[in-house]
Amino acid sequence: MSRNREAGGVTLEDVARLVGVSSITVSRAINCPDKVATQTLEKVNRAIARTGYVPNLLAGGLASRRSRLIAAIIPFMANSIFAEMVRAFSEILREAGYEVLLGETEFSEQREESLLKTILSRKPDGVLLTGINHTDSSRRRLLAAGIPIVETWDLTPTPLDIVIGFSHERIGHAVADFLVGQKKYEQFGIVSATDRRALIRKDAFLDALSGYGIRNVKVSNVPAPTSFQLGRQGLTQLLSMGFSKGAIFFSSDTLAQGAMAEAQLRQLAIPEQLALVGFGDQPYAAYTYPPLTTVRFDLSEIGKQAASALLARIDNKPVRKKVVDLGFNIVERATTYTD
Repeated sequence: MSRNREAGGVTLEDVARLVGVSSITVSRAINCPDKVATQTLEKVNRAIARTGYVPNLLAGGLASRRSRLIAAIIPFMANSIFAEMVRAFSEILREAGYEVLLGETEFSEQREESLLKTILSRKPDGVLLTGINHTDSSRRRLLAAGIPIVETWDLTPTPLDIVIGFSHERIGHAVADFLVGQKKYEQFGIVSATDRRALIRKDAFLDALSGYGIRNVKVSNVPAPTSFQLGRQGLTQLLSMGFSKGAIFFSSDTLAQGAMAEAQLRQLAIPEQLALVGFGDQPYAAYTYPPLTTVRFDLSEIGKQAASALLARIDNKPVRKKVVDLGFNIVERATTYTD
């Protein structure tokens, strides 16, 4: 058997000749191993390992119309808040015999559109999306693909297929109610990223404060993705606006952590002068100094439920709910006054 083939590498026919069986038998061993005699299956697997043959699962799956690929599109891979969701998502799918193809949008709907154009050409069996906002072209492609779709990290009564997440608007209102109604703060600032979901939380926070008669709120907008440095810059901007005492809501724990370092550098006491509230309850939030008050939601549960919903839809099983609200809660720690 020649390994230097003009047409490419080792083929299915090469494996079949090595084993001494038909190409159909090798194909069946790869795609339907339960229908092949144990001894034959072992020989095929040894030949595959020996030759380094890589099965074309897309071609092999044409009969079942399955590629065994699931696409997951997230905003930013380096952010642990998305990584935890993807880890739980991938774990369940791997156990079911699927692999996850990751794409990164960098918080851009146009980038998502470009990714979907490429990814859908690979014929994935399902797609996980972060958020509910997509370009018109993306929506048309997704609906035309005719595959299960789960949107996450948000809620809408009209999902493309299934949505699993929480309300960013309710989070903004809840943080305001917590800081004013429960903690009795009187002065407020917000440091917000400019991605769509962060801006919804910001606008809801400001709207709720307005309902309490509080309108002189200092606002600093920073680009997404957020970073420790942007948190320091955001607090610096608020201080330059004259903010000197009160509560600040940050659109991510990362921003809050950066602001905490800036405050400590300036010898501003937390929470006596500055009270800080983050978003995401990332693993380090309970271990900052002081520990960070933040908004918690179950990242792993989003991934688990998204994977389970896709698998159910792929197998034509009923999905109990098309809109799944996993909710959230505010975890109070030492960056806000304790009662």
